[in-house]
Amino acid sequence: MAKNKTKVIAVSGIMLALSVITLFAATFIPGIELTLFALGSAYVAIILIEFTPGAGWIFYIASVILSFLITPNKAALIPYALFFGVFPIIKYYIEKDRKLPQVAEVILKLVFFNGLFAFGFYLFGEAFTGTIHMPELAFPLIIAGGQVFFLAYDYILTMIIGFYYKRRPKI
Repeated sequence: MAKNKTKVIAVSGIMLALSVITLFAATFIPGIELTLFALGSAYVAIILIEFTPGAGWIFYIASVILSFLITPNKAALIPYALFFGVFPIIKYYIEKDRKLPQVAEVILKLVFFNGLFAFGFYLFGEAFTGTIHMPELAFPLIIAGGQVFFLAYDYILTMIIGFYYKRRPKI
């Protein structure tokens, strides 16, 4: 029992350090923020694979809190805190039993994404558009682009998880 707790703490600590470094880099390196947020979400997925959903939630919360404490640009961490960090956990709950058809799983994940997308746009839309008048066609294009981005992200995260399972260390 103590050995298992030690393993959880050690692996989670190492992954937490990697996560914080990745998120810190995401706030400073322009142009690859989304890639680094996606990489940060892979750490959450690894904790879910190795341990329990509870450990995944604790890891996610710890990575958000520690990153907000360390990173000077706190606003840059909002995408990770609201979406990228929590999505692997939501993905786990949707896919864990494989009782649903794959189409239903994708629809549930799209509902989650669109809910967060609408919430984020409602809260932060003014910050992104400011006083710029957006053409009517822009919003459907933004929504369609978001769907494509999300489906690509979900697929890539699935590939990363599959790669990890194949190369999974016996720790």
